[in-house]
Order: sequence, then structure tokens, then C-alpha cells
Amino acid sequence: MNSGNGNGHGRIPVEVLDSRFPDVMEFRPTRVKPRPIWPATLLFLLTVLSTLIVGSEFALSYLQNREPFSTAETLWQMIVQPLAHPALLALGVPFSFTLLSILMAHELGHYFACRIYGIDASYPYFIPAPTLFGTFGAFIHIRSPITTRKALFDVGLSGPVIGFILAVPAIAYGVAQAKIVPGVENTAVIVFGTPLLMRWFIDWFHPNVNPSWILVSPIARAAWVGLFATALNLLPVWQLDGGHIVYSLTGKFHQRISLAMGLALVGFGIYYWRGWIFWGLVLTVLALRFRHPPLYDPWERLGRARWIWAVAALAIFIVCFTPWPAYTP
Repeated sequence: MNSGNGNGHGRIPVEVLDSRFPDVMEFRPTRVKPRPIWPATLLFLLTVLSTLIVGSEFALSYLQNREPFSTAETLWQMIVQPLAHPALLALGVPFSFTLLSILMAHELGHYFACRIYGIDASYPYFIPAPTLFGTFGAFIHIRSPITTRKALFDVGLSGPVIGFILAVPAIAYGVAQAKIVPGVENTAVIVFGTPLLMRWFIDWFHPNVNPSWILVSPIARAAWVGLFATALNLLPVWQLDGGHIVYSLTGKFHQRISLAMGLALVGFGIYYWRGWIFWGLVLTVLALRFRHPPLYDPWERLGRARWIWAVAALAIFIVCFTPWPAYTP
């Protein structure tokens, strides 16, 4: 692995001038030791299992023309049923494969951007969880400094863009395969919000249909999670992907923008989805407590192309974001 300084130019020679040492001394960076891959592999396999379990419920509800989770009395029952009847896990493959592909593409976008700039980064770590989607997402651990504005911008942007590129055809296909079931939301325990991109495809494939009658396929559910994760990551706060982009554009105002966005999320939580209050408070505290690491070269010019990509990132955030991710009717 390249043990460069993260700006794409390899190691930086550090010259020390001292009367006791008349010769120039060059310090070489410590070679990065290879890390074991088994923790990432184990977490990935556990996430495959957890998303298969949840995916089986999305598949069964789609086949039975009902909203997900409308028949399970408890979350534990929903988890145990596929484990007791392993054949049900096969039904969860479309959801699991679609979701993990989008999340993997997102993290590999970051990973390969780091490799291009010689930044030491871990393999993607997936987080299995007994949630409505079977996972809390994935992340990579960046172990060496990101030294330039271009490197920070590209690392922050690459993940959301590549994940979004995979999510678009998935959400389009999943919505196209949706069923029209009048009154399907009447027995729903949880109703998922509709981001702008998904609403466009609904209007395209199912014009003049009551949106509450549309039962989307498991693939669309998985792509919905991918869009939600993309929107969260593109929030211009702290050290999220959107925070990295903002810092590369204007490091001077990064913390102010982060605090403003955190407080805005709290406001959204008051008027819309209560979960935004949690996210807003957590991100506000993180922005106050942990400032973004400074760049070694904060004066590097980004160029017009990256400013255009910054506008594109804002557009992606808008079409993926929904004020009501999920609610109980």
C-alpha cells in the first residue's frame, strides 16, 4: 500500500537544519503494516444474514399484497421466523443484494479515491443490526491525513456519487415492478416516506394512481435505504461526506455551517420526523466537540469542474432527502 501523505505526490521530504547536523536529513514515513481482513469479512457476512432476514419480510409482504411488518407482533418474531425456516432467507436475496451493492459501491468509492491519493484507508466495515433494514450501514477508517483540498473533496464526493449511480436504476426498476393495491396503507404499521427521486419514478411508471395504493418491490425498498443513506452522508455537517465537501470548499466557515445544519435538523424534527431531533443534536455536539482536521495545503485551487460537482452533490442530496423517512399512520 502506498504510504504517501495523501496528496497524490508520494512522501514529503522533511529537511532539518541544525548546527549539530550540517547535513540535510530526510525523514521517511513509516511503512503501513497490512491489516487483517477477517474483521471486515466477518462483519460483512453477519450483515448479509441480517439483511436477508429483513429482506424476507419485505419479499413476503410484497407477495401477500401488504405493507411490511404489518403481521409480525414483535421485531423478535420477524427475526426468528426466517431462522426457524431457512428457506425464507432465499426470498431476502433481492433486497440484501441490492442494498449491500449500493452500500459497497459507496464505500469502495471512498476507498479507491483514498488509494489514488495515497491515503491509508481500511477495507469497508459493514454494521449488522436488528433494525428495519438489517444494518446501520458501512464505513471505512481513514488512518492517514488528507493533506489537500482536491484530495478531501474527491474522497468526500466519490462515495455518495457512486452509490447514487447504482441506486438510480434500482429504484427505477423497483418502482416499475410495484403493485397497485387499493387501501394497502390502511393496515400499515410503518409507512416509509417518498424522496423526490422516487416520486418522479412513481409519477412516470404509475401516473394518476393514488400514491398510498402503491406497494413497491423489495428492490425498491433496498434502493430507498440507499437513497436515505446518501442523503444522510451528504449533510453538510462535521466529518460526514457533505462536511468534507464543505470543508474543502470553505474551511473557514465549516463549523458555522455544521452548527447551522445541526440546528436546522432539530427544527425539522419538531415539525416533521422526530428522528431528525436526535440526528441534529448528535451532529451539533460532534461539530462543537471535534473540529474538522486541518489541511496541510488549504490554498490549493479546486477548479471549476469540482465546483460543478459540488452543485451536483447538492442536487443529489435534494432528490434523496425526505422530511418524513418513516412514520406510523
